[in-house]
Amino acid sequence: MTLDRAREQDVDRRSVQVTVARNGSVLIVSVRGDLDLESTPMLTAGLDRALSDDVPSAVIIDLTDVDFLSSTGMTALIDTHRRLGALGALVALAVVSNGPATTRPLTLVGMDEMLSLHPDLDAALAAVSS
Repeated sequence: MTLDRAREQDVDRRSVQVTVARNGSVLIVSVRGDLDLESTPMLTAGLDRALSDDVPSAVIIDLTDVDFLSSTGMTALIDTHRRLGALGALVALAVVSNGPATTRPLTLVGMDEMLSLHPDLDAALAAVSS
């Protein structure tokens, strides 16, 4: 995968790193570390900054490198889903979730029925590009 317009924003905290980049009109938000009560605002801030520039055709939140996903992190995913729906445009949301720290909790609470979950970034990109 090639990222064009690689306007990356890294936000570091003790437990999380959020990187925002673009692949064409698709916004890709990658999260590394623990997504918990303290660090979830970093994800929200990264999304806020990126969405204030322009409305993408799709948003992919990549949780591949997330070691812990709290209920606060899951709430941020729900809020993002609602926010994109409220934009009035057809903005797809895909979540890359591959591993017990993310897939299991998302599936246990039924978020796999609300969100489009994918095993890797390429699968998510293919899904939002079709």
